[in-house]
Amino acid sequence: MLKHFDPDRSPVIVVYASKWAVSAALIQEYDGVYHPVTFTSRTLKPNELNYGTVEKEVLALLRVLDVCYTTLASREITVLTRHSTLAWLMQSRGLNGRLGRWAALLSNWTMEVKKCERGEEEILGMLAASITPRGEVEEMLIAISPRKDCRLKISMPPPTVETSEELLVASFDGSARIKKKGGSFSAVIWKLPEWTIVAAESRYVHDLTVNEAEYNGLLLCFELLADLDRGRVILCGDSSLVIRQMRGEIDCKAPGLQLLRHKALEKLQSWPSHEFLHMKREWNQSADRLASTALQSEKGRTVVAEEDRQDLMTLNRLDELLKPKQDGQLARVTAIARSARRIRHEPEVIQEEIVQRIRIQRIVQAQDEERWIVNLKKYLRGDVSNLDAVEVKMCAKLAPEYEIDENNLLFVCPMAKRESEDRDGLMRLVIPETLRQEFLHHYHTSLKGGHQGIGRTYQRIRSRFHWRGLYRSVQRYVGECTDCETGKGNPMIHGKSPGNLHATYPFQIIAMDHIPSLPKSIKGNTELLIWVDLFSGYVIAKASSSRTAQTIAENYEECVFRRFGASEAIRHDREPGFMSDFFRAFSRIVGQKQRATMANRPQANGTAERMVQTLTHSLKMYVAEVDQRDWDEYAERLTFAINTAQDRIRGDTPFYLIHGWDPRSTLEATLPVGNTGTRDRDPKRWRYKIQRQYQRAQSAVNDRLRAAIQERADRHNEDLEPHEIEVGAQVWLYLDRVKEGYAKKLAHMWHGPFRVADVCGDHAVKLEIAGTPYRLYSIVHLSKLKKVKTLLERPKE
Repeated sequence: MLKHFDPDRSPVIVVYASKWAVSAALIQEYDGVYHPVTFTSRTLKPNELNYGTVEKEVLALLRVLDVCYTTLASREITVLTRHSTLAWLMQSRGLNGRLGRWAALLSNWTMEVKKCERGEEEILGMLAASITPRGEVEEMLIAISPRKDCRLKISMPPPTVETSEELLVASFDGSARIKKKGGSFSAVIWKLPEWTIVAAESRYVHDLTVNEAEYNGLLLCFELLADLDRGRVILCGDSSLVIRQMRGEIDCKAPGLQLLRHKALEKLQSWPSHEFLHMKREWNQSADRLASTALQSEKGRTVVAEEDRQDLMTLNRLDELLKPKQDGQLARVTAIARSARRIRHEPEVIQEEIVQRIRIQRIVQAQDEERWIVNLKKYLRGDVSNLDAVEVKMCAKLAPEYEIDENNLLFVCPMAKRESEDRDGLMRLVIPETLRQEFLHHYHTSLKGGHQGIGRTYQRIRSRFHWRGLYRSVQRYVGECTDCETGKGNPMIHGKSPGNLHATYPFQIIAMDHIPSLPKSIKGNTELLIWVDLFSGYVIAKASSSRTAQTIAENYEECVFRRFGASEAIRHDREPGFMSDFFRAFSRIVGQKQRATMANRPQANGTAERMVQTLTHSLKMYVAEVDQRDWDEYAERLTFAINTAQDRIRGDTPFYLIHGWDPRSTLEATLPVGNTGTRDRDPKRWRYKIQRQYQRAQSAVNDRLRAAIQERADRHNEDLEPHEIEVGAQVWLYLDRVKEGYAKKLAHMWHGPFRVADVCGDHAVKLEIAGTPYRLYSIVHLSKLKKVKTLLERPKE
């Protein structure tokens, strides 16, 4: 029963939050019974839908305080909530962002926040949700749930181009880097119908955000268009915010962007016939390359050389969007998210040559910026007139192991090679210091690297490239990779290990496992099956929509049996799909034994379990969609990075142990490394040489595996070594909790870093939690911690 507000009674506020709405009730106590006085509620805005429950409860509290301000002002208020975190918000002193603003608004009120006791939650929810019973609240709110995107969308007709129409097309782009506190922008002016470049320029400015850089790119377009005839112009960019704000579809609220937008609108008045076109980044490669180059070099440039303009014309894809029809009809922009096949005017071989030439020129330029490389090149050419005695002596020591090719690239040619490297006979390209981070990114962070460990990343780089302190650079880069540190590793599993199975030839024994309960992808897949060869470590992955026995058998026949035949045995856990009669019958048909593990002992299938971790750790680095529905686009492709990486135990790559040869990545295919021109031309002799090396590698792998299995078992059974965590050290904290709706296997489980404030005995430490966004107990067990890697830089000359 509703009551009028009684000034002599204490006011009590009950807050409630759901997925779509928030509500609060002002109540007062009469004879031990709470009676409602005022109900308030509202639906959430699109940007508020992703707020946490506590943040939504703050919105409900602010709502009722605003509605009942005159009633509640200067009174002591009791707030009842289902979460104790709201009380922490009222007491915290180190909040930022919207939490800080909310805390400032609530600081003027005298409130006591209480968490409801067990059994009171139903009553509080019913009061706060108005007259709707709590059990039906969610169903009632769905009917009034707001759309996630309720912005007004203005349908703009796409630009059209006639066959012989003369017009100008201006493409712009902007980029910024937070660490360097600077940004770059570029503009390219095209003349149609020839698609020739009229002007192209890039600039670099300090203290720029990404959106400010995009607007500056648009202003640069108008600057380059200033001296041209005022005809028709189409302005193209990949920034949805800039294009929509210039069209007037959305408001410009940022003060810095308002000034830039006003300048752009003034410039736009001199071009009465203009149109805007928003496109994907793939179609804006010319402007994107200019902006990226300026951002990296921290200086702009004006493209004047015909060769550089030809490179930009090669990267241009705007002609695919604004290509007129041959019959004179209007050509409209096709709404394509990603083209299935790139149609180019030039032959494909020309494109490869251009890309290779651009990369070679960039490496040569970077090599010529390092003094010791320049001196060594001069010495190898016989030009020592500008070198002093010390430099000549140093170059004389290095010269026997270095060569210069016809492209002026410096290579290192080690005089003594190990037997495992004789099959390649490769020279290693010397990488200058300015390009090392890009190569480390390619072989570790990119999809070709797969975020593999230090050993695998080092082996992949050293097989083709060289620089001083290569292993130290890889160790530092991988050790300081935040994605690897927060996304890899679990607390150690204790218990005696009897050792793993030992295979003596490829696909004699395979291990099978699956990654279940993944988010339903766009293709409908929810499971990922994995097969691992115990001899070579070769991994095969297959995304599937279910894990029934029939689906598992069909996927095994498609992915494994068709390519490698039946194995002697297959190792798996006691998953119902693996232990079903259907799969048993299938195994008998193909003539292989099933080696199931004991219940609740995943260590017995350790090879597959570790491969599950390796693949999921790599997969989580590339999941881009918010709802994680694009995981199957990368899962099967990532097996290439794993199978072509050097295996520390086996001493070779799984791909080579299966096929007898190593593939090349896209970077290696476009650089003059790995030349096979000097190999034997006699097929029989070449085959005999390859077969002999392959048999030798198999024999070595057998010995390595046998020793590694025994060594691993002995090492695991020994006592643990003392930890290195001490007072003042920085550590990562393992929290096996993820937000609702997210997959645990794709989430980063390590959080922090935290500073160790004190050591509590030999099993726990106390962490400094103050000033961090985490709300947890400060004393943590050592098994949940790992030390942050801090590697010193290599001394420079």
